[in-house]
Amino acid sequence: MRGVGAILIAWAAVAAAAQAEETAARIGDPARGEELFQVCAACHQVGEGAEHGIGPHLNNIFDRKVAQFDDFDYSEGIERARRDGMVWDLEHLDAYLTNPKLLVSGTNMEFAGLAEAQDRGDVLAYLRQFSASPRDIPEAAPTALPQEVSLAPDVLAIVGDPDYGEYLAAECTTCHRTDGEYDGIPVITGWYEEDFVLAMHAYKQKIRPHPVMQMMAGRLSDEEIAALAAYFGALE
Repeated sequence: MRGVGAILIAWAAVAAAAQAEETAARIGDPARGEELFQVCAACHQVGEGAEHGIGPHLNNIFDRKVAQFDDFDYSEGIERARRDGMVWDLEHLDAYLTNPKLLVSGTNMEFAGLAEAQDRGDVLAYLRQFSASPRDIPEAAPTALPQEVSLAPDVLAIVGDPDYGEYLAAECTTCHRTDGEYDGIPVITGWYEEDFVLAMHAYKQKIRPHPVMQMMAGRLSDEEIAALAAYFGALE
């Protein structure tokens, strides 16, 4: 899995290089992406009236949990990725387009991948037009690359108490659903705990600009953030 890790690290490096005020960096050229998408169109539909074909339709693909449709027969590999909590965020979509079988072993997707980062960015920018912008998020993920935060190893090493996290989660669940369904507000169930912790500390340090999330995270201790990460990470 080193190849996937390198891809994700590369995206993180781009994000870290972005200025906090400049949180709307385009991921690619959607017009060029539409041309490149013709290769994908043999299996996937997108846009008004899109239906499942050989592959599922790609409307609202961004920030959607993997294998979301009950009326599509997914591969065993994709079903496993859903159980593992994978979400089609920018990093995972980019990794999948780079090499589908490297990211999801056992996928049925017969596509060699796009080696050029610009090609992938352009296709993703095209697909982004068919996903609703998550509400109340100024960086308008995932067309933006927000700056992330670096944390000391001892903070990342804190083992959260999921029961305490459940107690703390009442404010979170006024907006975020716990059933893993996407309704315009990002899915936070099944997150890898470190990703959750990094995101919350980015809000706490005002690197991510959402004012409500800054306020919420600012109230939390390191231990409380770890507890929330443990709770939400364990939810299917």
